[in-house]
Amino acid sequence: MNKTELIAAISANTELTKKDAEKALKAFVDVVGNELSKGEKVQLAGFGTFEVVERAAREGINPRTKETIQIPASKAPKFKPMKSLKEKVNA
Repeated sequence: MNKTELIAAISANTELTKKDAEKALKAFVDVVGNELSKGEKVQLAGFGTFEVVERAAREGINPRTKETIQIPASKAPKFKPMKSLKEKVNA
């Protein structure tokens, strides 16, 4: 499912127009992104938790040249699904 299909599905399941569903989805993505950029977690009961994890600096190998390179430390978004979502997927 891509973004357009998700917007259409949200619109079909609510009384929102496609334009309003798109605004709601954009607002959701913006709010989650802003909270994660501040280092906060976003927990949605029955769905999951969005959080930021720290990745340590490490050595890697350039697959093209096979030489060793340094990969700097970074932060990455992470999603951890709730038990109820896992059960729904595995049903």
